[in-house]
Amino acid sequence: MISEKNNKILGAFLLVVLISCLVYLIFYASKNANKTEVEMIKINGNNLLTEDEYLKSANLADHSLYKGLTLSEIKARIDKHPYLENVDVEYAGNNLVNVNLTEKKIEAIIIDNGEPYFISDNFEILPMIGGTKFSDLPVISNAVFDNHFSPLSYQKNEGLIEAFKIIKAAKLTNENISKRISEINLRNGGDIIVTFSGMKPPVIFGKGELSKKMIYFEIMLDGINNGSSLVDNSDYIDLRFANEIYIGKSEGTGLSE
Repeated sequence: MISEKNNKILGAFLLVVLISCLVYLIFYASKNANKTEVEMIKINGNNLLTEDEYLKSANLADHSLYKGLTLSEIKARIDKHPYLENVDVEYAGNNLVNVNLTEKKIEAIIIDNGEPYFISDNFEILPMIGGTKFSDLPVISNAVFDNHFSPLSYQKNEGLIEAFKIIKAAKLTNENISKRISEINLRNGGDIIVTFSGMKPPVIFGKGELSKKMIYFEIMLDGINNGSSLVDNSDYIDLRFANEIYIGKSEGTGLSE
């Protein structure tokens, strides 16, 4: 009887141990189901900054610090960067994590108190971070701001909307013209003046009907040689008058500033 009782106790004990081990294994497997050992992080979709710059800003440049990192932690770190619209993180196998970036679209460089900033296509002000790669971005100068100007603030008013319309009209009209826009001077609310690289005289766009004026400007460029004495010897090109373009001297324009 004692032996049979001991066998039952031993059997019950072994069953408890077996169940405990099973519960532990299930819990451990569940806890680590989404854990991956990260040895390499690959940045994709970056244009404004290099892969190294994005990793440095997220404190992910040192591979020795990857131990224990989860995908959500990697996403949270990189997602803080002001240039990014969206971040997708996926485990690609072989201890590699792919980070797919969607960057904000930079429309222009804007000047405030002599300091340059980026302005995105939805009028968000972004800091210019060292190492940023950009080209063919026009500069918007002498803008009037309706609220406090600071990085990550939004600045949208009539003048900036007009500047964006000029940029858009140039892109839709002629890619070469678009790339040659060097400055859009909003003149603190006055008539807008646009400067094009490779062209001596500035172009007075004024306000309103900007798409129409851009088309007239393209027609004028097609009709004359940019290097002709007519353009080179003039002080301005004026698009403010309906269906007409004036090329002449600056006396009497009131646009000396």
